[in-house]
Amino acid sequence: QVQLVESGGGSVQAGGSLRLSCGASGFTASTNCMGWFRLVPGKEREGVAALYTGDGSTRYADSVKGRFTISQPNAKNTVYLQMNSLKPEDTAMYYCAAEEAAFCREGSWYREYEYLYWGQGTQVTVSS
Repeated sequence: QVQLVESGGGSVQAGGSLRLSCGASGFTASTNCMGWFRLVPGKEREGVAALYTGDGSTRYADSVKGRFTISQPNAKNTVYLQMNSLKPEDTAMYYCAAEEAAFCREGSWYREYEYLYWGQGTQVTVSS
């Protein structure tokens, strides 16, 4: 059973930075898609970034390109989302997601239904 545990959320002023972590366990496949999504009440869950562990390729939503970085620096089962230059509109519950597949190398990386496994979420609040 795959388990995902997020940490690192919190409150920060606009322009600040946070780093989210997603610890993963239980994978049977050697390569996976790891994604970060965010949810604001009243809106649909939005794909923020994704990483394919097979080759390290990454994908980003236009709204976070140049500010957020998804990484798996030591090839262990922890994926990070470094968030810089945070804006009030980045305020959301952030979720880690995973699937033992390679679809995130292609255009469907942001579709939440592609991911089978989800963490419990971590809140990020950015004040102006």
